[in-house]
Amino acid sequence: MASSSSIPLQFAFLSVVCFLFLFIENKPFVSAITRKGYNELPPTHYHHHVPLSSLFPSSTCGYPPKGRSRKGSLEVVHKHGPCSKPKQHASSSLIIPHSEILEQDIARVRAIQSKLRERQSQAREESGRPKTFEASGQQAATLPARSGEILGSAGNYYVTVGLGTPARELSLVFDTGSDLTWAQCLPCDSSASCYSQNEPIFYPKQSSSYSDIPCSSSQCSLLSSATGIEQKCSASGKDCIYGITYGDNSFSTGNFAKETLTVTPTHVVDGFLFGCGHDNEGLFKGTAGLLGLGRSHVSFVQQTSDTFNKTFSYCLPSTASDVGYLTFGGVADSGNIIYTPLTSIPQASSLYSIDLTGISLAGASLSIPSTAFSSGVIIDSGTVITRLPPSAYGPLRDAFRNALSRYPMVGAVDLLDTCYDLSGHKNAVVPKVTLSFGGGANVDLDASGVVYVVSETQVCLAFAANQDEREIAIIGNVQQRTMEVVYDVDGGKIGFRPHSCSGSSKLFVGVANMLQNYFIYFFTFYAFFKF
Repeated sequence: MASSSSIPLQFAFLSVVCFLFLFIENKPFVSAITRKGYNELPPTHYHHHVPLSSLFPSSTCGYPPKGRSRKGSLEVVHKHGPCSKPKQHASSSLIIPHSEILEQDIARVRAIQSKLRERQSQAREESGRPKTFEASGQQAATLPARSGEILGSAGNYYVTVGLGTPARELSLVFDTGSDLTWAQCLPCDSSASCYSQNEPIFYPKQSSSYSDIPCSSSQCSLLSSATGIEQKCSASGKDCIYGITYGDNSFSTGNFAKETLTVTPTHVVDGFLFGCGHDNEGLFKGTAGLLGLGRSHVSFVQQTSDTFNKTFSYCLPSTASDVGYLTFGGVADSGNIIYTPLTSIPQASSLYSIDLTGISLAGASLSIPSTAFSSGVIIDSGTVITRLPPSAYGPLRDAFRNALSRYPMVGAVDLLDTCYDLSGHKNAVVPKVTLSFGGGANVDLDASGVVYVVSETQVCLAFAANQDEREIAIIGNVQQRTMEVVYDVDGGKIGFRPHSCSGSSKLFVGVANMLQNYFIYFFTFYAFFKF
């Protein structure tokens, strides 16, 4: 039997052994570095050293982030994640339909680019001279009305609001690239005119605050002039009718109406203009409709300007299993927010455009032509993968491939052409990517904003090239993960606060796993040495 004086020494020895095992287990990239023959790890300042498990969503819903407690805040949920309403109590493994997500993203971007080309062509015809996309501080003139606004698929993140009196909870995809808010409404035009959604479909006749907008009213004309949707009337000629078609062939048509919208119990908007859709089709994955956060007169941002001062912010979590937030109104603490000026693309005045001036990878500025982003850049909550002009994407892709040369490449996944097999690795080294915006704003992306995780062993560079050098660049929502993005429309600026709104679940789980492994090692070695 060991003497009492030797017991502390035994515990100290076992503790050192256990921590050594934990270090070996968690030391980033040991196998990759050894295989490559590196003498030291790349400088941490320019690289993310991340456990792959932290990039892959869990099968259970994570903890809400700190923004949940802020006034005027709504929880943001990924519609394919375990926090979405149909999956909240599911315990099976999580399956994210990446092909579906990426295909819808391709359709969205194609629709956005097509819409801008159409508007550019119309502008040329009206002016009688060539015109290119140019960022400026001037608002675009009202565009001619046409049949149906073509938008991309709505996006993957939704919030829950109340509609009507009494308020009925509805899940709405929030989209900075759309203006009109709409929800499915009863009665549906036919048995096939409404898709399946999480909550009961809104029934206007059960609300005391609902009213249709007359076709002859100025508000109906506002719908046409603000969004480019051709003004239509019902068969009786009485009611104002809207219609929206999305890039993935989803659509919604119905009555343009006004209703009471409950954002939070203390933020209720009376007479809110929205689309009450009686004929709807699409891949909205259980959500009831869409919350339009664009810049036109019918958008939520403009309609609530007296209440929220045309300011909102959101946090998109690092994975689909965590919860983010969408907050309306000013930011109480503006510390560490990096601002860049809002600009205006004449053919896309309702979208949020900014100047992208450069990209750095692992601390090195990429050689990108100064004219690469001359067609304009927008930031969009509904687009998933960031799109860059070929002249900008090429240098980024090449530098990224060089940085990850220690890992075996695999075939492309839809539009993602730079993918890697990380089988056998618990950790990965990901070079840091910095986006430089107008006004000297340099924004470092989170590791989850640099790579797109296809599976537990496969990741891809989360950027893609536009088909044409003249197409606008789009900052997608993957690159916006874990940072608070602030839209100060009245102030004419967009703000970024990196690493400020991540959920606590990843940290909690990581610490818990490490402590669990420590005690397993400790008692295993204790039993071994004791017996």
